[in-house]
Amino acid sequence: MKKIVSFLLQIILTWNLFAQKDITLEDIWLKYSYSAKGVYGWRSMKDGLHYTVKQGNKIVKYDYNTGTVKQEWTFTVGGKELEFSDYTFSADEKKILLSAESEPIYRYSSLDKNYVYEIENDRLFELDEGGKQQNAHFSKDGSKIAYLKANNIFFKELSTGHLTQVTTDGHKNHVINGGSDWVYEEEFAIVRAFEWSPDENYIAFLRFDETDVPLFEMAMFEGRLYPKDYEFKYPKVGEKNSVVTLHLYNLASQQSQKIELGSAYEYIPRLGWTPDGKIYAITMNRLQNELKFLLVDPNNLQSKVLFTENRDTYIEIHDHFRFFNGGKTLLWTSEQDGFNHIYLIDVASGKQTQVTRGNWEVTEVYGVDEKNKLIYYESTEVSPLQRQTFAISLDGKKKNRITPLAGVNKVQFSDGFKYMLCNTSQAGKPPVFSLCDNKGNVIRVLEENKTLQEKLEALALNKPEFFSFKNSTGTDLNGYMIKPRGFDPNKKYPVFMFVYGGPGSQQVMDQWGGSNYLWFQMLAQQGYMIACVDNRGTGGRGRAFRDCTYKQLGKLETDDQIDAARYLASLPYVDAGRIGIFGWSYGGYMSSLCITRGADVFKAAIAVAPVTNWKFYDSIYTERYMGTKESNPEGYDANAPMAFAEKLKGNYLLIHGTADDNVHWQNTAEMIRALVKAGKQFEQFIYPDKNHGIYGGNTRYHLYTLMTDFLKRKL
Repeated sequence: MKKIVSFLLQIILTWNLFAQKDITLEDIWLKYSYSAKGVYGWRSMKDGLHYTVKQGNKIVKYDYNTGTVKQEWTFTVGGKELEFSDYTFSADEKKILLSAESEPIYRYSSLDKNYVYEIENDRLFELDEGGKQQNAHFSKDGSKIAYLKANNIFFKELSTGHLTQVTTDGHKNHVINGGSDWVYEEEFAIVRAFEWSPDENYIAFLRFDETDVPLFEMAMFEGRLYPKDYEFKYPKVGEKNSVVTLHLYNLASQQSQKIELGSAYEYIPRLGWTPDGKIYAITMNRLQNELKFLLVDPNNLQSKVLFTENRDTYIEIHDHFRFFNGGKTLLWTSEQDGFNHIYLIDVASGKQTQVTRGNWEVTEVYGVDEKNKLIYYESTEVSPLQRQTFAISLDGKKKNRITPLAGVNKVQFSDGFKYMLCNTSQAGKPPVFSLCDNKGNVIRVLEENKTLQEKLEALALNKPEFFSFKNSTGTDLNGYMIKPRGFDPNKKYPVFMFVYGGPGSQQVMDQWGGSNYLWFQMLAQQGYMIACVDNRGTGGRGRAFRDCTYKQLGKLETDDQIDAARYLASLPYVDAGRIGIFGWSYGGYMSSLCITRGADVFKAAIAVAPVTNWKFYDSIYTERYMGTKESNPEGYDANAPMAFAEKLKGNYLLIHGTADDNVHWQNTAEMIRALVKAGKQFEQFIYPDKNHGIYGGNTRYHLYTLMTDFLKRKL
C-alpha cells in the first residue's frame, strides 16, 4: 500500500511540474508580462489636503482623505494631446512646467522641449521656441524660469516673455555654465548646477572649464557608409579634470562675479542657498578624503568654512542634509563614528550634536518637521537587508518606526509630513504603493500589483532564501539563493551566481528584483540554482566593512566570491564542477576576476560592460576608491582582469556596447588583446551603437537570449 501511495504522489508531483507555466524570455523582454506597475509623478500640494500624480498624458489631483478626483489637466499642442515625461508646479501652484520630447544626453541629463501652463488662464505656451533646453527650473515665486541652452544660462520673465542671457562663454567641449560635465553627472549625480536665491535677486551657478580635459571619441555607426565620431570630455585616472568655479549673477546689475572659496579644492559637488539667503557650497580635494562645507554672503562674497571632515580613506558625497530653524541649524549625516548617522550643526558656533547612534546606517533623510520637532529618516537598524522609516525627536530621545512591514520601504512625504507615499516590496513580491499617514497607517492602496502577484503565484516559484556564511577570514557575508523547480536535496545542481560587488552597493536585500529576478526564476525552472552574495566593500554594514577594499579594488571582493562559490560547492545538492557567475559593469569586472583568479572554482562567467583595468575609468570614481596612480601604482595592475588572462580555464563570454560612454568598449578591446596574447579561447559579442545599458528595441531580448544560450552550452 505504501508503495502505491508513494507512486501516486510521484505522479501528482510530476503532473504539477508539467502543469506549471514556464517563464520565457519573450514574456520578460518582449511582452513585459511580469513588469510591475507604479505610481508616477506623485506631488503633494501645498494645502496638505491634495496630491497629484501623472496618469498617461494627464495630471490628476486627488483628495488625500477620500481619494476623490478634484481636478484633471490635459494639454493640447497643435490639436494633439501633449505627451510629456515630467512636470513641476511653481511654488504658488499657479503654473506647471512640462517636459516633452526628451532626448537623453548621459545617464540623468536630457534635452527637452518645455511648456508652461498657466492654470488660471488655461494657457499653454512653449518656453523657448528656438530649440530644446536643459534643466529648466522655476524661480522661487514662479515668475521666471531659468534654463540652459548651448552651455549658457538664460532666464525668461513669464509675464512679459522677456529673455535674459546670463552667460555668453558657453561652448561645447570647452565651457559649461549651470550644468555639469560627464564625470560630475555620473559620479556626483549633479545635473543642474545653478540655484535661484530665496529672494530671486541672484542665481548662483557653477562654471565648468573642460578645455584641458582629454577628449574621448566613439565611432557611431548608425548604418552610415562612414561612421560618425562622437566626441566628449572624459577625464580618466590621473588626467586633468574640469576647472570648476562658483559664480553669482545679480539680476539687478546683470553682472556675474566669481566667488573665491578661500582654499584649494578640486571639486564642488554641491551648491545651494540657505533659508536666510546665504550660498552654501561643498568642496572636496582630488582624493576625496577632505570635505569642506562653506557659507558665502552674497552681499560681499565673503566665504567661511562651517565645518571640515577628513578621512584616512574617502568620503562619499550625499544629499542627506537640510537647513532649518530659519537657516540657523544644519542637519547633516556623517560616518565619523564608523556608521552613517544624523548630526545637528549650529551654524553660528559650528557645534555638532549627534542625534542617531548604533551599529547601523542612516540611508536617507526625508526632512525635518519643525512644528513637531521630528526628523524623518530611513535606516538599516532592523536589518542591512531591509529599509525602514523612523521618526526621531530633535534631541534623539524619542524614536518610532513608522513603516510596519518587513522588506524595503521607500517613502515620499507630503508638505508638512502629514502623509506619505510608501513603496513596499519584499523578495519575490512586487511593490505595493500605499498612501499612509505619518504613523504608517494605510489610508488607501494606490497600486498593489494584484494582477502581477496572481501571475507569480500561478508560476509556483521558489522564493529567494536568505543565508549567511563565514568567509575564509571569519567575516559573515549575506546572500540569497533560489532553488530549482522541483528541488530534490538528493540531486546535484549547477549554480549560477549573480554579482555586482562595488563600493557601497547592495544586491542582497529583501526587495522585488525586477526583470533580472524573472530571468533567474526562468533559469531555476530549467534546473539551475541561483545565488548572490554581497562581498566585503558593499554597503549597509558600516564604514569598516565598506572601506576595507580601499586602494585594492577587486582583491577582497574576488576572495569573497571565491569563498562563496566554495561554500555553495560544499552543499550536498550542488555540483561543484558546474558553478558560473554573471555581472554587469562593476559586476562584469568581478565576474572577469572570478573566471581568471578563481579559475579552479568557476566553470563559466559572463561579463557585460566590464572594467578590465581601472586606469581606463574616470577620475572621480576611481581615485575615490583607489587613490591616484602615483600614490598607489601597484593597486591599479594588481587586480586588473587583464593581468590574469593567462589563468583562464573555463568558459568566458564578454559583452559590450560600442557606444558605452561610461565603461568604454576600450576595456573589452584590451581584455581581448590580453586573452589573445595568452592564447586563451573565449566568446564575445558586441552591440553596435549601444550604451552602458544595452537596451532599445529587441536589444535586451537578444542579449538575454545570448546569455541563456551560453549557459545551456557551457554550464
